Amino acid sequence: MITSTLQKALLCLGLALLGVNVAAAAGTLKIGTEGGYPPWSMVDASGKVSGFDADVGNALCKELDMNCRFIVQAFDTLIPSLDANRFDIIISGMSVTPERSKRISFSIPYAVEDAIFVLPKGSALISAATPEAIFQGLAGKTVGVQGGTTHGDYLRKSAPDVKTKNYDTLDQMQIDLDAGRLDATFADLTSQSKFLKKVGDKNFALSSLIIRGSSAPETLGYGIGIGIHKNQPELKAKIDTALCKLINDGTVKASSEKWFDIDISNYEVCKK
Repeated sequence: MITSTLQKALLCLGLALLGVNVAAAAGTLKIGTEGGYPPWSMVDASGKVSGFDADVGNALCKELDMNCRFIVQAFDTLIPSLDANRFDIIISGMSVTPERSKRISFSIPYAVEDAIFVLPKGSALISAATPEAIFQGLAGKTVGVQGGTTHGDYLRKSAPDVKTKNYDTLDQMQIDLDAGRLDATFADLTSQSKFLKKVGDKNFALSSLIIRGSSAPETLGYGIGIGIHKNQPELKAKIDTALCKLINDGTVKASSEKWFDIDISNYEVCKK
């Protein structure tokens, strides 16, 4: 009787340990993301994350044979939280910049993204041919940007006479624009285009001028990358290899076209 009970206990313990070992073998990759920057990252009432960032994260986890766990918080808190080991990596449409690279490592820039202004429909600045013409026309006026992004850094450096107002989320910024509390907004081309599709083009329009990321990489960055701890070179190497596979097999392209209607995959980086 004692032996039987002991055997059952040992069997249960063994099964429990096996479960722990299986879970450990699979591993969990904790991913920090914003959740409020459509169509890059959105979170619903149940806490489920969707968007281009979520697709990249889930595809990456599948390639690494790991489980994904998304942790949602404000964009400008992501790097400090990575430093504090709240999660393992950042996937949140984050541009690779020299300033950010002082604090964290980045994967290869797996996507490229340009920026654009949204302006009132009748603005003469819509047809401006140069950044300087837009900056001059917006001098003394207020342009909405998302806090912690490269867009605010770019305007503060390139257009110091333009007032910028930071927002925690893209939705908050666009609500203020729609309410007439902003003279313009400056953000990713993909996100701005989605905003216009949502509200219609009756009151607002995209500027004809697109600000290429490559025109000011010191502030706008060298492309979109995954943020990684500086003390995790092995993880970075695995992520870089996985990202190139996902670029080359069309996974990134398919997700990009699903969310943005264009392909923003960075094919050049995997040719090196």
